Amino acid sequence: MTTVPIIELRNLRKQYVSVHAVRGIDLQIRKGETLTIMGPNGSGKTTMLRIMAGLDTPTTGEIRFNGTKIGDNNRKQIRNQATMVFQKTTLFNTTIHKNIAYGLKIRGFRKKEIHQRVNSVLNAVKLEGYAKRQAKKLSGGEQQRVALARALALNTPLLLLDEPTANLDPETVSIIEETIRYINRQNKTTIIVATHNIFQAQTITERAALLLQGRMVETGTVEEIFRRPSLTLASFARLKNVFTGNSRLLSEGTSLVDIGNGIHIETATPKTGRVATYVRPEDIILSRRPIKSSARNVFKGQITEITDQEPIVRLKINVGKEFLVQITKRSFKEMNLNLGTTVYLAFKASSVHAI
Repeated sequence: MTTVPIIELRNLRKQYVSVHAVRGIDLQIRKGETLTIMGPNGSGKTTMLRIMAGLDTPTTGEIRFNGTKIGDNNRKQIRNQATMVFQKTTLFNTTIHKNIAYGLKIRGFRKKEIHQRVNSVLNAVKLEGYAKRQAKKLSGGEQQRVALARALALNTPLLLLDEPTANLDPETVSIIEETIRYINRQNKTTIIVATHNIFQAQTITERAALLLQGRMVETGTVEEIFRRPSLTLASFARLKNVFTGNSRLLSEGTSLVDIGNGIHIETATPKTGRVATYVRPEDIILSRRPIKSSARNVFKGQITEITDQEPIVRLKINVGKEFLVQITKRSFKEMNLNLGTTVYLAFKASSVHAI
């Protein structure tokens, strides 16, 4: 017996005047799975999520929820069964408890049940004891975790996350990714994550879809997509810290990739021949002094560019090759960094993705 997908898109199209945001998408999402929709900014990811959440209507094509075609007469059905967390968090200027409880009150939950749910979801996002704090006084990462907790409290069968970890610090990224995996495993919630970070798909999902200019160009397991030639992936990513070179195996089971200028990167992925390596800017540790750690990759260089993107700062550092590093504004100030400052970079072999 074939299981009916929780969401099915049939030749879905969405047009805004002359802009074709979504172009003929066919996609099925199974109940209880976590699917990543990968693509650059402007590729149509957010539009797809909004249509699946029942917030927007397609120009043409069909969307089906549990086998039922969604139209103007029953769109409220999908809105009650889906929750969407937007990339830009908007919280009420009140306590965290009241922010999370708001949606539950509207749905008629009793006070005791609301209290239990608020505490439960705060535990899930590692914000135990934060219920009475003012939401507007939290850091950007903490506010994003509250927004996720607010969605989790509703416990809908479908959860839609739009760039849930964009521009967040590594600790917050780890907490959110861990929460996504836990909620999917514990509650069997169907989760769809839109992201421009192609390697996040490896962390949180087994299946992914690649969206370019409103078209679905690839779907399959994450392993299948990453096993294919990397040109399609690289065409949209605009990734930093991507280096190509010749890789050889080491006796420890890792690989050493010669990326030129005397720079070698060790990766936990055992590969030989020509490969492309990628290190997320948030996975690189930065220090003013030589770093003592288990990291297999340590380099010395100088800061050549500084970009302030509250609450994080992005630094370009020349170590013979140019690396992009992302740190918090607080760390930037504490280390008293500036253009030309000599610094040390370190990252683990397990943080190096090889494709």
